Amino acid sequence: MTATDVTVLRTHRRRRDALLLTIGLFAGIVAAMLPVFSVIAPGAWAVGAVFVSAAVLGAGLLVRLARLPAVYASIAEIVVAVVLLTAIFGRSSALLGVIPVPATFATVPDLLAGAAEEIRIGVAPVAAETGLSFLLVAAVAGLAVVLDHVVLTARMPLLAGVGLVAVSLIPTIAIPSDIDIAAFVLLAAALLFLLRVDTRARTAPATAPPPRAGSPRVVGVSATALGVAAVAVIVAVVATPLLPQPGLRFATGGTGGIGTTINPNLELGNDLRQPREVEVLSVRTSGSTAPYLRAVTLSRFDGAVWEPDSADTVAVPTGGDVFGPVAVDEGIAVDEETTTVTVDQLDSPWLPVPYPASAVTGLTGDWLGMPENRTVVTRAGSTREQVYEVRADVPQPTLEQIRARAAGGPDIDPALTGLPEDVPAVIGDTAREVTAGAQSPYDQLAALQTWFRSSEFRYSLDAPVDSGFDGAGLDAVADFLQVRAGYCVHYASAFAVMARSLGLPARIVIGYLPGTASGSPQQGGSEYTVTSGQLHAWPEVSFEGIGWVPFEPTNSLGVPTTFTSSSGSGGSTTPDTPGQDAAVPEQQPSTAPSQAARPDVDAQNGAGSTGVGRTSTAWLTPTLVGLALLLTLIVPSLVRTARRRRRLSAARDGDPVAAWRALQEEAVDLGIPASGADSPRAFAARLSADHGVDEDDVGLLRAAVERVSYAEDAIDPASGPALVAAVDRATARLRSEAPPVRRALARLFPRSLVVRPGAVEQERETVGA
Repeated sequence: MTATDVTVLRTHRRRRDALLLTIGLFAGIVAAMLPVFSVIAPGAWAVGAVFVSAAVLGAGLLVRLARLPAVYASIAEIVVAVVLLTAIFGRSSALLGVIPVPATFATVPDLLAGAAEEIRIGVAPVAAETGLSFLLVAAVAGLAVVLDHVVLTARMPLLAGVGLVAVSLIPTIAIPSDIDIAAFVLLAAALLFLLRVDTRARTAPATAPPPRAGSPRVVGVSATALGVAAVAVIVAVVATPLLPQPGLRFATGGTGGIGTTINPNLELGNDLRQPREVEVLSVRTSGSTAPYLRAVTLSRFDGAVWEPDSADTVAVPTGGDVFGPVAVDEGIAVDEETTTVTVDQLDSPWLPVPYPASAVTGLTGDWLGMPENRTVVTRAGSTREQVYEVRADVPQPTLEQIRARAAGGPDIDPALTGLPEDVPAVIGDTAREVTAGAQSPYDQLAALQTWFRSSEFRYSLDAPVDSGFDGAGLDAVADFLQVRAGYCVHYASAFAVMARSLGLPARIVIGYLPGTASGSPQQGGSEYTVTSGQLHAWPEVSFEGIGWVPFEPTNSLGVPTTFTSSSGSGGSTTPDTPGQDAAVPEQQPSTAPSQAARPDVDAQNGAGSTGVGRTSTAWLTPTLVGLALLLTLIVPSLVRTARRRRRLSAARDGDPVAAWRALQEEAVDLGIPASGADSPRAFAARLSADHGVDEDDVGLLRAAVERVSYAEDAIDPASGPALVAAVDRATARLRSEAPPVRRALARLFPRSLVVRPGAVEQERETVGA
């Protein structure tokens, strides 16, 4: 074979390997994205991420095929990623629609803020809007640039595999779910493919022809790869169900951490169906019964989604008097109650408070009050580990007083009675049929409440899923009225929509049912425990001169709202039929919202554990973060130290190649090029001339490695001590010549872990034309 034939064969092999590695890396990125769909709903962002990552990797491949230095490939990939991100998300301000200008970069903070807000208030799987789509596409593009460098420049596909596996595991950690077999198999196949191509490129002689597809060598390697993949899949499928199940998914809002959260999008079924309940908070109240805790109010309804209120807010002052007293008509009694809430495993930006709250004290962090609905929210903090006191002024109208009031009033927002034009006829027809003969708005609502709680309906967490209407939109309400089985979301949405069809202003509230008494009443109030299974949704209707009054239509859950005549006790009655808990409605009684009267929860056996003897875990998160940062800083140094000791150990046994590699790696760490094109003699001469290494030391190492490499001399164990001593002296000289900053970087972030001696030059040759 002539020299020209060898060059052609080598060029063909290098091009082929670069192409195969790029294809394998692209398949790995796509496979790692698939599990993300359980957290972020697939949509335009996924198409954009696949397209941009393919373009980025393609640009890098073209640069390498042009035999340009590897650094140009990374530059080209970054340019392509920026141009495509600009064309997709910033073309309105960009030059020619693709070239970013300062105004384009100025939009990035707003996009990231929008992404943070979507993540904060979203519920999995989140439908990505513009901000979140930008973040996801940009993240995938950045991942493609980094992994392309790791796989094709540094030639470390195993390290890239660790990164891809970590990305694919994040959604599973966030929301525990079954393993995605297809994504797992695809990712495993992509990683095995990368390792196979890289290994073949390293070991195959330059003059050897590519092995045929049917050769024994290829068949053996393929069979081994398939065997490894099959074993991995079997282990994952069989072992995963045997692992301990996580208690709850990670919060979709707040600062993160294991616990539970408040879902503002009326998809509470997943929360209620969690396999294990946890205590989310405890309540101590001056009232005779536990209060209902509201967190989010949803007033806007477009026919498909109830949206959380986003009205004007005011800062919660130090004194806590954020809302002021409740305004009611003269003659309506108002009870003042004080409640202390201690939050445990609740991670949410919405603060659970009794209604109607007047003042909130004891909060840490920046909190905002929403006067329109008397709720409290934070933009940056969380409810986790908060302990606060709430004063609530609760109106107590009589039956005659509420019957005499009109629903709403002249100042009511028309949106609170609005419905889309395409409301299914069954909703309005049923509402009018059920309320026929009612003499007042309150009587209409009481009739609806009684009808929902009758034997015609039943509570079920599974029926909406089985019947395909697990939602709160108009179609789901219509289906619910036909099936007549569901949980609080369906009852609340149906009640509110039917009330609006009668012209009554209605909205939905998300919060918690009253907790379970955790001990005997004590001086200063009774204490109650609230669990994750008591997350609840209920409707409210506004009455002129009284305010918003909650109702409880959910069948077999809690107690319906009722009022007594002024000739009786002057307030609301305490119903004598206990309800049942949201988590296990067939077995465990609980309570339900009723503004005018709160049921006696002392006699309940609600799900949840007592709230005594809790230990604060506020220190855990910063400690873990600190440990993670510390490990990030010291792990590269530890790995480099271990590698150097291994090299010197081999050198001490007389291996000159290990001694020479130890010197090369030290040079790379200190920023000294160690090109694969340099012979040992050329590299030794450069170290002596440019960096002051003693010629005797580097000459000893160079001569020893040349004898072993070219003369094929046997390794002489007796020469080991001299080799190690020469490496130590040469290393010390290189370090003394390097600036202090370079020495520090060499210790903390050694480059030789990523860019091995000769890798850059070798890469340029490998992908040459």
